[in-house]
Amino acid sequence: MANGRPTGDESDRSPEKGRGKHANQEGLAALGRQMRTGPEAQSVANESGLRALGSRIDSERGKPKVRRTGKPKWSRGKKTVVALCALIVLVAAITGGTYGYLWYRYDQISKVHINAEVAAQSGAPFTILVIGSDTRVGESSQAAQSFGSASVVTGQRSDVVQLWRVTPSTKQIQILSIPRDTVVSMLPPDTTQFGTYNRINSSYNSGANQLVKTITANFGIPINHVVQVDFSGFQNAVNALGGIYLDFPYPAKDAYSGLNITTPGCQLLNGSQALAVARARHYEYYADGYWQYDGTSDFGRIQRQDVFLKSLITAAKSKVSPLTVNAFIGSVHEGVTIDDGFGFNELIGLALTYHSFDPTNLQAQTLPTEAANGFGNLGDVLTVQQPEAQQMLVNLFGSDLTTPTNPPPDANGVPNPPPPITPTTVAPASPSTPSTGSTATPTPAPPSFNPTPCTPS
Repeated sequence: MANGRPTGDESDRSPEKGRGKHANQEGLAALGRQMRTGPEAQSVANESGLRALGSRIDSERGKPKVRRTGKPKWSRGKKTVVALCALIVLVAAITGGTYGYLWYRYDQISKVHINAEVAAQSGAPFTILVIGSDTRVGESSQAAQSFGSASVVTGQRSDVVQLWRVTPSTKQIQILSIPRDTVVSMLPPDTTQFGTYNRINSSYNSGANQLVKTITANFGIPINHVVQVDFSGFQNAVNALGGIYLDFPYPAKDAYSGLNITTPGCQLLNGSQALAVARARHYEYYADGYWQYDGTSDFGRIQRQDVFLKSLITAAKSKVSPLTVNAFIGSVHEGVTIDDGFGFNELIGLALTYHSFDPTNLQAQTLPTEAANGFGNLGDVLTVQQPEAQQMLVNLFGSDLTTPTNPPPDANGVPNPPPPITPTTVAPASPSTPSTGSTATPTPAPPSFNPTPCTPS
């Protein structure tokens, strides 16, 4: 016991042999041997419990692991399914919210009831009368300075009379412009104020419904929908898209519309500048050292309006973002009026159908007319040129045309019913411009001094 240990303990308690051994290792080994062999095998304390525990452990292998919370752990497949379901719910919520927001904005747009319009057939081509109103009501002081206030320029006239022929099946849009100085047969109650014959834009003074009736009575064109845009609506639409780009080959101005482009080239126009371009009837451009005048008047303006529309479509397609779309939708209801038959779902359907429309495919033409001055105090006006006008209408509206009840007068002031016309497959005609003689001749292309759509470099 010199080392302080009991005699005979040196072999089993050496530090080398004890290092790395579990506590009571020998006792555990003896328990194992006892359970496997020997007469005392059945007398091991709690042997049956130990064996039951081992069996239970073996039987639980392969089953889902149990979390401390007692809930089974999700497999990867289950997580994927739940994630997909959550995504579907989220998309549905966003879609539902978007639908509700668009409906809210649609409800804000002013509506007008048009008794004279015809219900459009589902999926079939239809016609929208687009009216550019020159009313000054509700205009800002800045606009009043440029175009005249409501107290100075009373009532309303149609600066723009366009018929948009929409064919959803081919995603085609064709525009027919009727010059504002075109003489047509007036209908009651306009006959009391304007006489038997007068300019077509005067009919709008009695409202959109009266203009629809006048167009159908004179030309046999059924109108399915109406969209009215005044000065503020025009400017708001352009500003909401961040402006439009037009390339001016020369400096340009119009003292009446407020147009003032001091330098040539591709440039960004805001709402008021774009409106000045679209309203310019006294267009001048600076070339060869002096200001030159565009004598085509309303025809030149129609051509520039077509250019504006293409630029506006380009801007709408190239600047699509949640903020831009929200700004555009939020501004459309100000200065825009639609007929109350133009339903929400129909508008959404058109937007989806034409969201990828190429503005270069926009087909624009002008009703053939000829210069006339035989209408008393009306001054220089235009009368419908036949049979060219009817040929254009038949090609554009086809079997939808009806027989006019009040055809427009000819240059002699006599009602001139349209001649029988067979539809042709000729491409839509170019805009017509008045010539120095009595007949109008097609213009092959817009003049080189007009602005054109462009993309900034």
